[in-house]
Amino acid sequence: MLLSPPHKPLTNGSEGTSVTKRGPAPADGRPWPWLVPAVAILAVFYAVPVLDVFRLAFSDATLIRPPTSWTAAPIRALLGNPALPEVLVTTFVFTAVNVVALQAFGLAIALTLVRGEARGLRGMTTFRTLVLAAWVVPGIANGLIWQMLFDEAPYGTLNSLLGFVGIGPVAWLSDPGMALVSAVIANLWQGTAFSMIVFYAARKAIDPVIYEVAALDGASPWRTFRSITLPLLRTAIAVNTVLVAVQTLNTFDSILALTGGGPGRATEVLALFTFNTVFYNLDLAGGSVLALIMFAVAMALATVIHGWLGRTA
Repeated sequence: MLLSPPHKPLTNGSEGTSVTKRGPAPADGRPWPWLVPAVAILAVFYAVPVLDVFRLAFSDATLIRPPTSWTAAPIRALLGNPALPEVLVTTFVFTAVNVVALQAFGLAIALTLVRGEARGLRGMTTFRTLVLAAWVVPGIANGLIWQMLFDEAPYGTLNSLLGFVGIGPVAWLSDPGMALVSAVIANLWQGTAFSMIVFYAARKAIDPVIYEVAALDGASPWRTFRSITLPLLRTAIAVNTVLVAVQTLNTFDSILALTGGGPGRATEVLALFTFNTVFYNLDLAGGSVLALIMFAVAMALATVIHGWLGRTA
């Protein structure tokens, strides 16, 4: 039986690039033929909506009326809104606390799972499933669940538990300071699973031989974590920080169900402020301006965090 010789790509003598019957070969140093389709798809689903929001920000559009004129009045009106500074401060506090706490809890749970699996402890799969279960709960449902847990009546779930140890009822949702704490707790319960997945995968990818050598050298658990685990997880920390920061910045559904942004504006973050502007005030132009602010803040956060953590990754 005769076998045909393997297909060899043709070589362009003038440029020295390989060419197949279907066009340029992937490794010929010209990535654009392969990147253009992906860039075009991303442009349709991301760039076009951003440009449309930018267009609406310079109009007088409302939710029930298309734009009839083009003006910078919505930008001036929004930047002069006395509520905006308070909303930005609340957003910064909510995002900063959640990013740090989500990283810490996610890393702790991931390392616990890895250590438990290494020792053959039972229940690790069940524990991992319970953590992931909170992640699949919709944001509105998450807010409603925690609203029942934070019920300030004496028979409320958390206040009842605190009553058993002699602590009086806590104003979880009516006190401005505690309301923000309650919103952070609800978001942590739901979002920790994502960080756990990232750190669990990154930790499992580390060669176990490194830890065996550290154990032979008599390194303590804390020294092993500080000198081996943490440096090798730096890239995962950088990526997860950016993703968690952007996700938290866009969180509003659980807060909407939990407190509605109150009391006053104590828990009204920028995403919820945008939602209220568009769907309660019917101000599509103002909501577009807020969306651009959120986009700018998210890009700035991603750039700063990636530059800070990614340089040494």
